[in-house]
Amino acid sequence: MVEPDCPEFPLSTQASLLGVSRSGLYYKPVSPSTGEVALRHRIDEIYTRWPFYGSRRIAAVLQRDGFSVGRARVQTAMREMGIEGIHPGPNLSKRALEHKIYPYLLRNVTAQYPHHIWGIDITYIRLLQGWMYLVAIIDWHSRFVVSWELDQTLEMPFVLDAVDRAFSTASPAVFNSDQGSHFTSDSYLERLLSRNIQVSMDGKGRATDNVFTERLWRSLKYEEVYLHEYETPRQARDRIRDWFTFYNTKRPHQSLGYQTPWEVLSEGGKPEPLRN
Repeated sequence: MVEPDCPEFPLSTQASLLGVSRSGLYYKPVSPSTGEVALRHRIDEIYTRWPFYGSRRIAAVLQRDGFSVGRARVQTAMREMGIEGIHPGPNLSKRALEHKIYPYLLRNVTAQYPHHIWGIDITYIRLLQGWMYLVAIIDWHSRFVVSWELDQTLEMPFVLDAVDRAFSTASPAVFNSDQGSHFTSDSYLERLLSRNIQVSMDGKGRATDNVFTERLWRSLKYEEVYLHEYETPRQARDRIRDWFTFYNTKRPHQSLGYQTPWEVLSEGGKPEPLRN
């Protein structure tokens, strides 16, 4: 993406075009320690299996597994991984006052047709010597993954790239997310509101408000991610792309009458490749 020796575009110009500082072009992230990688991978496994576990319970499981960690370290890791325990009742923890929070619009509401309701979420993807973050947009009616993107940081651009790619094919009537900073940001909300899309946000930490995406993450990790050790980001991207294509066009869903998401979305049309 950046060409240090390009005579036509000096680094200052390239930095301006990319929307980053010149010093940011020279930044090389420090590789995480083997212990930190192992800790976060295990937290991901525990959270995927028991998403209602908070930091206290996860710390207890880790200690039984032989990790010398306390709750504070687990809380820090979970926050940096973008996860929190979900639970059936309302969470009364403080919200970020600088961002507007929209109400949850979908209690007792069923998606009635393709692109009626979309959901978006972010999850942690393990690599052999690190991790990445995956954002995906799913159509609630068909369970079709409309768009997705992988990145090595939780910076905003990869979320907006996934949203823009999804909007190049369709727009939902309602777009649901959690209350994370990505989805309460002006740049995200402006994209939705400019298209007259209703914004819905999960009750913070509620177990049932984002059930379709939680099921997607569980299927992806048990059927693909946990079965392989991705040595590079490219390998992770290629394998996850293949799995999403399989999920959308080949994998029958019991809840869809054993149809695939594509069959429900298109009512039998010829499937198109998932772009990414």
